[in-house]
Amino acid sequence: MTIQPSHRMSLAARQTELIEDLNLIENAHERLAALTSYVAKARLPGELKDDTLIVPGCVSRVWVHGELRDGLTRFRCEADSPMVAGLVAVLCDLYSGVPPEEAAVVEPELWSRCGFTRTLSPTRLNGLAAVRARIRTLAEHWR
Repeated sequence: MTIQPSHRMSLAARQTELIEDLNLIENAHERLAALTSYVAKARLPGELKDDTLIVPGCVSRVWVHGELRDGLTRFRCEADSPMVAGLVAVLCDLYSGVPPEEAAVVEPELWSRCGFTRTLSPTRLNGLAAVRARIRTLAEHWR
């Protein structure tokens, strides 16, 4: 399962498609496990893994790197915990390949619409909110 960046599909539409695909998996824990498929795509190369990229507010160490290429966002990440790596990677993949104007304003609905808010701890949800805040800040800077 992977989100295909498309200039014809808005970030909101891509997110809806992702949610629909994930919700085909009936079991919420299996749905969470499916997110690990995003890790390889969003992996942060070692030379970019710098302490300045660590996202504050996460229990695990999480690095998020963003750049603007040809007017579109690109996010890559790394995390100490395999589960957190999958969660953060899906955010980085979702928000990559879109104009920064969209990345700045479209909020992630997949946590609630896929039932993850019932499965994930408040600490993990706070960490994901911190990652989203980093993505939003970078996108706003590029607008």
